[in-house]
Amino acid sequence: MMKLPDPWHIVWHYMATLHRQRQHGHDRSRLERWQEQQVRRHIQKVRKQSDFYRELWGDRPIEEWRSYPVIEKSRMMEELDRLNTAGIRKQSAMDLALEAERTREFTPMIGDVTVGLSSGTSGSRGLFLVSREERLAWAGTALAKLLPGPLYGRQCIAFFLRANSNLYGSVGSRRIDFQFYDLLDPLSSHVARLHRQQPDLLVAPASMLRLLADLRRDGRLPIHPRKIVSVAEVLDPLDRSKIEAAFGLPVHQVYQCTEGFLAATCAHGTLHINEDVVYVQKEYVDRASGKFVPIITDFSRITQPIIRYRLNDLLTERKEPCPCGSPYMELDRIDGRCDDIFYFPSASGEGLVPIFPDFIARLIVSSSAEVTAYHAVLHAPDALELALEVPGEGEHRRDAQLAIVESLRSLAERTKSRPPAVNFTAYRHVPGERKLRRVERRFSLDGGNGHSLV
Repeated sequence: MMKLPDPWHIVWHYMATLHRQRQHGHDRSRLERWQEQQVRRHIQKVRKQSDFYRELWGDRPIEEWRSYPVIEKSRMMEELDRLNTAGIRKQSAMDLALEAERTREFTPMIGDVTVGLSSGTSGSRGLFLVSREERLAWAGTALAKLLPGPLYGRQCIAFFLRANSNLYGSVGSRRIDFQFYDLLDPLSSHVARLHRQQPDLLVAPASMLRLLADLRRDGRLPIHPRKIVSVAEVLDPLDRSKIEAAFGLPVHQVYQCTEGFLAATCAHGTLHINEDVVYVQKEYVDRASGKFVPIITDFSRITQPIIRYRLNDLLTERKEPCPCGSPYMELDRIDGRCDDIFYFPSASGEGLVPIFPDFIARLIVSSSAEVTAYHAVLHAPDALELALEVPGEGEHRRDAQLAIVESLRSLAERTKSRPPAVNFTAYRHVPGERKLRRVERRFSLDGGNGHSLV
């Protein structure tokens, strides 16, 4: 494509995204044929430009790309020097990204390549490298999928995240007022800025949206967005209901990580994989319930190629087709990280029984309407810490705790496991300090602790 000024480049990709959606229509087979062409063409480029992938794949024919070796985050970070196609050294990029974190000046670049740092919720921080062309393409694609109105109209975007990036700032223009809100800034300053900006599109992690929803419910946040999008954290059913009630709007979602722009909700609120930029293979964890780990191939990025990359996320596929008719893969929900699957002792006394995060989330929400926020942390198979926020405390808290313990017993009976001992504590979470994980496991299955699965 000819080199255009940045705004026109974004417009081109915005229009191209809308064209692809119309082109694929409701025809899944047409989409799959198009994807196959895109992936093969992309792999040919990567094989020429990335020493790491060229050696990893050897002389395997391109027709067998679906069975190429799978890589994960640790391998990608180890091999980043040889994996990326821009000749960037990992240590140089890491030093630059850490300095940006320290100074809160998020414009780190090496040449025309934006350098970013992931939040590190999986235990290790990851780097992402995005060229100018990829950055502008991302902006055009994101605007096509997220804007509440057409690109040519005047629109204001309020974007909350732990760290800004040239990637996100690319969406700003004369018609689009894009403002970044640093999660580490005081809530009072956010309220004042939001009042002045009056955003049409409000994008933030679920924990921040929940705080803003509470302020709006109490009459302290006079804003009227046309669309609300939850990012960066798993959207818990409890938070969703509170946010939607306060704003009178459905909460949309974006599924994005260091590895790419993976999914966004349609007008009906269904999460669709962005199969016009990524190819997803499913590694089922529980086929009956449709739970799987995604192995992704992003055919839109060449600077840091993502080919047959296994994420550490647990997703649930949607069983019923979405009314929108899109052929793009549908998700029922994002359950969280694989590392946050709970494991209870087996009722037989031997081994452990896996308990998926959404089982725990739904159990707590359905046990008591008094609970307004929670954080469940499994420290060991028999030790659960449950921080609860219960307005009124006293008898309300006692009733909620008893109901949750009883629900845990019922869940254990159904799963043939033994419920852990529960230590109830007071709830506290400050957005920006760390990503909110409502359900979190803090012990390892492979750390020599004698734990084994049944």
